[in-house]
Amino acid sequence: MKPEPWHSLEGKKVWVLGGAGYLGSAITIALDSLCGQTLCVDLESRASDLINQAKLTRTFPLSFDLSQVKELEAFVDKTFREFGLPDGIVNLTFNSSSGKALEELSVLDFQKPFDDSVSAYFILARALAERMKSRGSGSFVHFASMYGVVAPDPSVYPPPMIPNPIDYGASKAAILQMTRYFAAHYGRYGLRFNCIVPGPFPNPTVCSSHPEFVQQLSEKTPLKRVGINSEIIGPTLFLLTDSASFVTGHSLMVDGGWTAW
Repeated sequence: MKPEPWHSLEGKKVWVLGGAGYLGSAITIALDSLCGQTLCVDLESRASDLINQAKLTRTFPLSFDLSQVKELEAFVDKTFREFGLPDGIVNLTFNSSSGKALEELSVLDFQKPFDDSVSAYFILARALAERMKSRGSGSFVHFASMYGVVAPDPSVYPPPMIPNPIDYGASKAAILQMTRYFAAHYGRYGLRFNCIVPGPFPNPTVCSSHPEFVQQLSEKTPLKRVGINSEIIGPTLFLLTDSASFVTGHSLMVDGGWTAW
């Protein structure tokens, strides 16, 4: 039996939430040439700026802050009526964590990413999944983090740097579990839910401003380097397409082997 060819996204509609960030922009640009329609959602003018800079022709920009959870269901309803039901969802959004040391973190600081980001993943996924049930297909790709799987090594963060905050890792772990739960709940309707678990992917600004820190990150991976944003495209496309038609509830590590030891 010959292996199945790579499954196409031709004619498909994909929404990319947080689609103009460092990782999201690489995914959005790739999807523009592969899909029938890509929707890039990000803060302020970031989506429009990306579309203009990259000369994208099949991508539409939307400005929305997904941490505004009280307005999220109305946003989903309005976007659905304007653009139709998507075939795929890529959600990279995350409201910035406190950046505070464990000893300085208040309960409200700790709770904030759960209230803003984890709740947004829940509201968005459920609202769209309920609309997709009758169609019987749809792929959700959520983004977590290696720090939702393992704790940060304090030695990588010499003072005055602060190790990746506990509220960040705990909320990313919640996204991993929520994705598994959605996979189990909606699998009977033909919907798939998976997670990309990236890291380390420092953006170019961090790489240029903190080369010693980036070198320390590199040494923590078996590949002895950090990732670049183009390396997130393939794993995301795999989970979006029918190439992953029997993959759901999965957490795909894209971390250079960080969590392997």
